[in-house]
Amino acid sequence: MSDQGQQDEVRGFRSFEFDLPSALLEQLIAILDGMEQGSLLPNVTQAVPNAQGVYQLFHNGKLVYVGKTDAESGLRQRLSRHAWTIQSRHKLDVTEMSFKAVEVLVFSAMDLEKALIGYYKKRKEHPTWNGSGFGSNDPGRKRDKTALKQDGFDANYPINIDIGLEAGALGPSTALEVLTQLMPSVPYTLRHERTEDALAELAATNVAVPKDPGTLRSGIEAICAALPTGWQATRLPGRVIMYRELVEDYPGGEIIARS
Repeated sequence: MSDQGQQDEVRGFRSFEFDLPSALLEQLIAILDGMEQGSLLPNVTQAVPNAQGVYQLFHNGKLVYVGKTDAESGLRQRLSRHAWTIQSRHKLDVTEMSFKAVEVLVFSAMDLEKALIGYYKKRKEHPTWNGSGFGSNDPGRKRDKTALKQDGFDANYPINIDIGLEAGALGPSTALEVLTQLMPSVPYTLRHERTEDALAELAATNVAVPKDPGTLRSGIEAICAALPTGWQATRLPGRVIMYRELVEDYPGGEIIARS
């Protein structure tokens, strides 16, 4: 007889394995459901500790996204980044957004984000921005001509390149230097051709941009106006790209400028 069989027959003895993931999920859901939503505006999010935990985003009161973060990219930083992303999108207003965030002092091995998404799906409150491209990294050059899913985040809320930038003073610089300065000033990908010849052209081209370029569109237009013939800047639904090409058929694309 096995040891387990012998144990089961011992009067007064039983084995017990605590289901930590289920207990943690149950308590976490109870906490989230009992919380009020906070505005995603900076005066509220800046008061959130930059700690590890889980969070939810709501659009006009409807749950749209569930996320998890560690201490290196804490809750305050993640919520602020999402707010910045939302401010750069057509058909979205950050004042329509709210959040709930919970610091989790001890993470188990379970994937809390996946578990929460699964729970809310079963409750018919599917967080529609999860898996839609919201918060995703640059998919890369090979995906630039991939048609977007109609229910994806970028398709529904394309980037707005006509809102004011906070890039600081640029002044006379090379095209490469201006692009490098502009990249961190927008909450989406600004990608340019990086072949050896292309980088040499960008580095050799002086650009007379205003000290305050105003918008990304005006900054890109100034760069293209100075570059040798053959460059094209294109706004895709979720990013801006600059390559030496003449291409009309990017799905959802808008040609910003050509040199």
